[in-house]
Amino acid sequence: MTVTPPEALDLRLRQQVLLSEFGVEALRASELLPLLQRATELCAAGMGAQFCKALEYKPAQDMLLVCAGVGWEPDNVGKAVVGADLASPAGYALKTGRPVISNHLENETRFRTPALMADHGIRRAVNVLITNRDGHYGVLEVDDTREGVFGEADIAFMQGFASLLGSAIERLRSEAKLKVALERQDLLTREMSHRVKNSLAVVAGLLALQVRGTDNADVKSALSDARARVEAVAQVHDQLWRQPDITRIDLAGFLAALCEKLSDSAGANALRCHAEAVTILADLAIPLGLFVNELVTNAMKYAYPDGQGEIRVEAYPRDDGGLTVAVADDGVGLPLGFDPTKARTSLGMRVINNLARQLDGELVLVPGKGARFELRMAPRTELFT
Repeated sequence: MTVTPPEALDLRLRQQVLLSEFGVEALRASELLPLLQRATELCAAGMGAQFCKALEYKPAQDMLLVCAGVGWEPDNVGKAVVGADLASPAGYALKTGRPVISNHLENETRFRTPALMADHGIRRAVNVLITNRDGHYGVLEVDDTREGVFGEADIAFMQGFASLLGSAIERLRSEAKLKVALERQDLLTREMSHRVKNSLAVVAGLLALQVRGTDNADVKSALSDARARVEAVAQVHDQLWRQPDITRIDLAGFLAALCEKLSDSAGANALRCHAEAVTILADLAIPLGLFVNELVTNAMKYAYPDGQGEIRVEAYPRDDGGLTVAVADDGVGLPLGFDPTKARTSLGMRVINNLARQLDGELVLVPGKGARFELRMAPRTELFT
């Protein structure tokens, strides 16, 4: 078809608009086949052509598969193939890396006309290579049954699409590989947490055997405390491998499960847990679990020497962006002048203070009935989400 200079200018301007539009789509694309289909639609529209197809090279068969296209019969896309040898226009573009124009396929002596194109009455075609640093993906081809001439400007337009496709394909493949690697890493991390939990359960079981094997009250107490600490860490790992996101943990669910486990040794005491919906980094789970375990265990031992009572575990975000975790009871309370940050005689209090520092929190004893310990963690955005 003959195009006058004004018409040619309008055509090139429209092509630039379409190419720019596709560039944005290529950057945002998350799936390859819809992007290839969109490229064929815009490329055909930009050249005023009846047909366009994206061909993926299949090295094992040395064939080019029609993976997307417009104008073709519906059953052609995803099934039809053309030769990838030098006697095929698309194959020549693939093997040489050079664009191919054939404006008179019926008189062509360089190439044979593929059956797919002959069946559709294609009279002229232009092919450009889709490639990137990973290698040649395939070919982008525009075809038409009408007389006319494809020229160098058409090649430039199509190569713009092919370049954008090549970059998008490289990105999508890299992202797919990264996703597989991350999924494998996630699986390995979950498996590791599960195995650590099982190993700690074995250690806790051995400690329980040692408790039953001694008559010394002090030894029994020390071994029982050690067993409780090991079981607390095991409970954290049991929670970790079950989380949807291995890097974060639901604090409410985590504390509820920990308190349920601690209730087994609460005796006549009632252990209550109330934690608001907060997600914390998984790295905080072990020290926080041990912190709660130590305070709950102390309350079970000393809060109600003559009977039974309630022990409460609470967790809530503060207005300043920090997090408060509290363990409270309504028992006999603490000795007059007791300072939890300076208590050095008890191993449990030393552990609690060390854990508070590890969690970048302030340990506060709140006045009132019984005992209420609060861990006021600093308002750091990287800790909570």
